[in-house]
Amino acid sequence: MSSDSSGQRELFTNHPIWEEDDVRNGVIATVVLPEGVEKPLDYLVPNELVVEVEPGRRVHVPLGKSNRPRLAYCVAVRHGEIPQHPLKSVVGVEDEKPLLSERMLELTGWMADRWMARRGDVLEAVLPAGVRLRRRVKRVPVLVVTGEQGNRRPTINQKKVLDAAVQPTPMDVLLKETGVARSVVNRLLRTGMLVERGSIERGPETESIKHSFDSDELPVLSADQEKALQAILHPLQQGRHETIVLFGVTGSGETEVYLQAVTETIARGQQAIVLVPEISLTPQTCDRFRARFGQVAVLHSHLTPAERHDHWREIAAGRVNVIVGARSAIFAPAPRLGLIVIDEEHENTFKQATSPRYHARDVAEWIAQKEGVPLVLGSATPSLETFARCLSGDWKMCRMPERVGGSELPAVVTVDLRDRKSRSKGAMSPRLAAGIQWALNSGGQVMLLLNRRGFATHLQCKSCGHAMHCQQCDLGLTLHQPGNRAICHGCGLVTGVPESCPACGVKDIVHRGTGTQRLEDQVRSQFRGIRVARMDTDTMRTRGSHEKTLTAFRKHEIDLLVGTQMIAKGLDFPNVMLVGVINADAALHLADFRASERTCQLVTQVAGRSGRGPRGGRVVVQTSTPEHPAMRSAAVHDYEAFVRSELPIRKALLYPPFGSVIRIVVRSAVDEAAADWAKHLVERLSKSAQGNESIRILGPAPAPISRIRDRYRWHLQIHGPSSELLRDLVSRSMAGLKTPQEVVWVVDVDPVEML
Repeated sequence: MSSDSSGQRELFTNHPIWEEDDVRNGVIATVVLPEGVEKPLDYLVPNELVVEVEPGRRVHVPLGKSNRPRLAYCVAVRHGEIPQHPLKSVVGVEDEKPLLSERMLELTGWMADRWMARRGDVLEAVLPAGVRLRRRVKRVPVLVVTGEQGNRRPTINQKKVLDAAVQPTPMDVLLKETGVARSVVNRLLRTGMLVERGSIERGPETESIKHSFDSDELPVLSADQEKALQAILHPLQQGRHETIVLFGVTGSGETEVYLQAVTETIARGQQAIVLVPEISLTPQTCDRFRARFGQVAVLHSHLTPAERHDHWREIAAGRVNVIVGARSAIFAPAPRLGLIVIDEEHENTFKQATSPRYHARDVAEWIAQKEGVPLVLGSATPSLETFARCLSGDWKMCRMPERVGGSELPAVVTVDLRDRKSRSKGAMSPRLAAGIQWALNSGGQVMLLLNRRGFATHLQCKSCGHAMHCQQCDLGLTLHQPGNRAICHGCGLVTGVPESCPACGVKDIVHRGTGTQRLEDQVRSQFRGIRVARMDTDTMRTRGSHEKTLTAFRKHEIDLLVGTQMIAKGLDFPNVMLVGVINADAALHLADFRASERTCQLVTQVAGRSGRGPRGGRVVVQTSTPEHPAMRSAAVHDYEAFVRSELPIRKALLYPPFGSVIRIVVRSAVDEAAADWAKHLVERLSKSAQGNESIRILGPAPAPISRIRDRYRWHLQIHGPSSELLRDLVSRSMAGLKTPQEVVWVVDVDPVEML
């Protein structure tokens, strides 16, 4: 938050950039700096730049006493009276044309208000680094037919070149299109039948958006799929906004509904944006869009800045019909937008963890409303916020209760780990081990979910009970093999495992708990000779590693796949006959009001990976709380039953979706400084909220993870009936506040995690 409470400011000082003539009217540009100054600034536009300075372009402006030029975003231009005090002047323009449309500029202002973010942060998020670069283009000579053949008769290969070069064409394109040797073209140049003439600008190829597919024959939809498709096509054909939620069991064919809705969108001459939780974890969805449509841009984190620039250029020019990407793809500059789809809308990755802390679902709704286009949200486990909007009638829900192709949902067996008969020396209960053996004997494949990576989840002295913790974080160290390394999953600190206990000196350190590495070892030991792979952030660090592993699994080059939650996301493998959940309670009891919702979603989603083929499948869920509503609902594939049990609890506590939350986290290298500042913020908030009984302020208290990267963390929560009310309270309470240098504090509006 800024300590400057003065709204829009104008900088002035006595320096040579002033406009000192007597003209009282002029053109004034309002600009926003990407960093540093938080509020908008006004600058005079000199006559020679009036034509170039316009909203959406970046400009160079002098700042501070040194007048050092800074790059800033022009967000508004107005004609009017110049203030009494002189204004500094814009000194240059960076971009040849606006990078942002008026609609996108309006969006950045709305986002800054909605999530209490610096508008500069929002502008930087909307325009990724690669897009902000000036893309270098090179001038390439082109070849053209002269028509001067004389008595010479061209050879077959020469005729191919002459036919292709009727329009000016670069050399490499001619060679690629005709397949002839360079010597053929050189001979035509020497004889005068072909000549170099002029040049054209050309950037690099964007290979990832060049695909082709004949989509005349579309798959026949089931009755549920057809009903959902018509619900989307109705507003699409009428050119109006409506939000449609596809609530289907895992395997109900939501993706095919998306594909056919996009097909209709393209047929109408429009573009579609499709958001997925994470490109690397949803390769099958991306592949289906690539295969179905002729022009697809896949925006992902592995693109170089130059590649991202080229993708955006193609999208803005309207040469790409379909844009598929993660959260930030919602900002793609599609000039003919007709449809927005968000697949697996319940995923937390759609909420950004750093400023601006926006949620892509809310941004998509704003854009869809402004553009008058349908918004489609799909999930087998919709967020409670989405479910509530449907129950209230704001959004339309289309239920898809059956799997396509007639396959049955897999039977789920719950193993109560409190029962001695269910226990074993390893992580797999006898019931789960028997299920794995059954699937392998049947020629099927197995997926095992354990949402804890590493070998052992904590290290402890058996003699005195001392547990090894990170020196910089309030987190236990996890043992990783090979190398006998103790790693902090909060800050990444790596240390060796000591032979003796640091507290008592006894050589009796034991490895407790099971991570994915240890589970993999146990599987290899218990089921000898099978092919095993592991998917977690330790094994999937290199580019293409996700796709390589999943391709091998799809080809049945892997019999059993061990993984964290990344194996639960949007994967479709017909040969998977057993899914095992090792510890379904892992996140159930966290200090987060969404813990049970996330647990039910995760178990339901991973269970849905089983039994998609003709031989069916089974699921084994190991839990110490089988009676919990999240577990009971997941065990019978009835997510809606969980929603019905959870919504009344949320309503009684005025938690989302029946109220709003703002979380403030204070960080400092000194614990007392963080605590004192958090208390000070609570005092200011309480004073401003006095008399309003609908607002509750909880805290301050140490955050559930009280120290990360050697910074102590305190937090507080503000609960109330609406986000607008809470944002207004925070703004009023913090007006004019000057933050101590040793403290950093952040505001998270509608947080999705509370750790």
